[in-house]
Amino acid sequence: MMKPLNCSERGRVTTSLILLAVMAASGCSGLANRPKPVHDPKFAPVFPEPVPKSVNSIGSIYQPGAGVMLFEDSKAHRVGDLLTVELSERTNAFKTATTATGKKSTVALPAPTLFGGNVTLNGENILNSSVTGDTSFSGDGSSSQSNSLSGNITVSVVEVLHNGNLVIRGEKLVTLNQGDEFIRIAGIVRPADISVANTIASAKIANAEIIYGGDGVLDSANDMGWITKFFNSGWWPL
Repeated sequence: MMKPLNCSERGRVTTSLILLAVMAASGCSGLANRPKPVHDPKFAPVFPEPVPKSVNSIGSIYQPGAGVMLFEDSKAHRVGDLLTVELSERTNAFKTATTATGKKSTVALPAPTLFGGNVTLNGENILNSSVTGDTSFSGDGSSSQSNSLSGNITVSVVEVLHNGNLVIRGEKLVTLNQGDEFIRIAGIVRPADISVANTIASAKIANAEIIYGGDGVLDSANDMGWITKFFNSGWWPL
């Protein structure tokens, strides 16, 4: 026969059930009302200035503004032009450190004499003393990190520098059923590094800023809780 709960035990059970219900409701509402990703104004494109339409003169063979450049390639070279960046980033880093220290000290104090003789008790010299100290420290640590990023992203030219180099920037937002992903890139490229297909490798972008991130269920699963972060932070003394 189950023992009935007293008032304090029933109160604790009720409080636990309420907390579980609130946590479940907040979790479900957080997934349902998860905000959609928004474009970052820092990576917004710059559109070219509109060109005024010229008045065509009827009957003329040459029409101003309707010329065809037969020898001009399709490489990006003006503000507002598009350029495809081929991402091929790979980094590897490894670091190790080992530290070991030790110190040992010994101090012996001879027994003093009193009135020309040793001070003894039951035949033993009670004032004979020595001090010994031994300290040691050993530390060993290592860190290894490897990252890889591949894919394509089309960006726009936002500025043409005086030397002809192009300032580019752009972003891509992808919404999946289990989360959102985004990639943002900005930097400076040389027109000579742009291929005939109007593409450029990410390794040839100067002052490159490449950001890849996401939000959603998968991102939350890889994120530690705040209690775990506290025990793994520098505030934890151990």
